[in-house]
Amino acid sequence: MKNNWWKVLAVVLLTYGFYFGLMGEVPRRNILNESIRNVYFHVSLWFATTLFLLTSAIYSIRYLRSNNLADDIKAVEFTNVALLFGALGCATGSLWARVTWGDWWPNDPKLNSVAISMLMYFAYTVLRSSLEDEQKKARISAVYNIFAFAVFIPLIYILPRMTDSLHPGNGGNPAFGEYDMDNQMRRVFYPIIIGWMLLGTWIATLRIRVRALTSND
Repeated sequence: MKNNWWKVLAVVLLTYGFYFGLMGEVPRRNILNESIRNVYFHVSLWFATTLFLLTSAIYSIRYLRSNNLADDIKAVEFTNVALLFGALGCATGSLWARVTWGDWWPNDPKLNSVAISMLMYFAYTVLRSSLEDEQKKARISAVYNIFAFAVFIPLIYILPRMTDSLHPGNGGNPAFGEYDMDNQMRRVFYPIIIGWMLLGTWIATLRIRVRALTSND
């Protein structure tokens, strides 16, 4: 139990976030209305996705320095979790776009950047599956993973801010924190971000343990 406190914390934070995210008070804003609750899910999922991709890139760097296949396994599993969370982020974002902008996937720079990024990381998994030699697979995919993350950050967080975008905080639009989120929302928003991050780490560690067990058989 001593080493599992963070798993308990993940459950507590997500339970807290879901309950107050769905049932708590939110500010009334034009167009957004009740859909502003999606900030607890859509935005926090993408924060968690970014953390997992960063963690994956760090493990890829560690692999290139150590040639330890355990680091490669950690890199690929954190990428897999990031793809899962990214898909959930896309789904919640598409739903939000339909409610507020009237289209499931409008022609928006940030949405297009997200699509490119997801395809880029799906290509990472295809690349791995096309190679049979474990060391060669690990080396090539590690280099690809590092460059993919170097492209991901500008695509998601920099380029949309330089062009017209429907997203808050991009294209001259004020960010959520400046005009939508109040202190009550922040008391839910930040804990649920941590909850998603802990949950994703939990999933990744489970998958890493399963991979280690199957590789030893």
